[in-house]
Amino acid sequence: MDKGVAVKRILLKLSGETLMGDQGFGINQEACQQVAHYLHKIHGMGLQVAVVIGGGNIFRGINLRATGLPRTSADHMGMLATLLNGIALQQALMAAGAKACVMSALECPKVAESYNWGKALQYLEEGTILIFVGGTGNPYFTTDTAAALRASEIHADILFKATKVDGIYSRDPLKHSDAVKYDRISYSQVLAEKLQVMDATAIALCRSNQIPIFVFNMRRLLENDLEPVLKDFSHGTLVDDYENKISGT
Repeated sequence: MDKGVAVKRILLKLSGETLMGDQGFGINQEACQQVAHYLHKIHGMGLQVAVVIGGGNIFRGINLRATGLPRTSADHMGMLATLLNGIALQQALMAAGAKACVMSALECPKVAESYNWGKALQYLEEGTILIFVGGTGNPYFTTDTAAALRASEIHADILFKATKVDGIYSRDPLKHSDAVKYDRISYSQVLAEKLQVMDATAIALCRSNQIPIFVFNMRRLLENDLEPVLKDFSHGTLVDDYENKISGT
């Protein structure tokens, strides 16, 4: 792969909206099947694949908190929404012929396996696509932070972050026509400029564990156009310790 990142094991962070398709809410069966098809295809390229899925297509705790619901309760509801998405994605993967397992940070043993670090590593080595749900299992942490945590625990070579745009920009490109796209940027610059691609906790955790982040447009998952992203980092923005590599530290 380009820019010196050797990849065998990846963690893909998907928003719940990826499964929504052109609907305004919920899970679109066709979109779910498309995502499953491309995850299966990526796995067939010889990669070990883990996924962290959000729940924004079903529930956004940050919105309901504005009505007076306590933060902890709202976040618990958001975590449960990720469980629904994880089960839907698992079934679509299995229908596509892939081995898939949902591992939940929330104890819900009748519908998903409880997260266990050792078993997660075993499943990946055995060729199972893992779907991590329930966030970190704790309120006040985003699914971005959950993705950084799981990527660190499973020793992922890179964290792929699917977004609505094709990388990281100096400002929101959907609102500002003069926004400048970064091809490569350091963790420190993302934090210093408060670029809203992932929350600061997730960026800092990836920096501490030297896990590169690649930000790309989630449309590629739905348009059979993801393979170039996996082979060429010019299709988005790479976040790593770029500054230290330049200075030789």
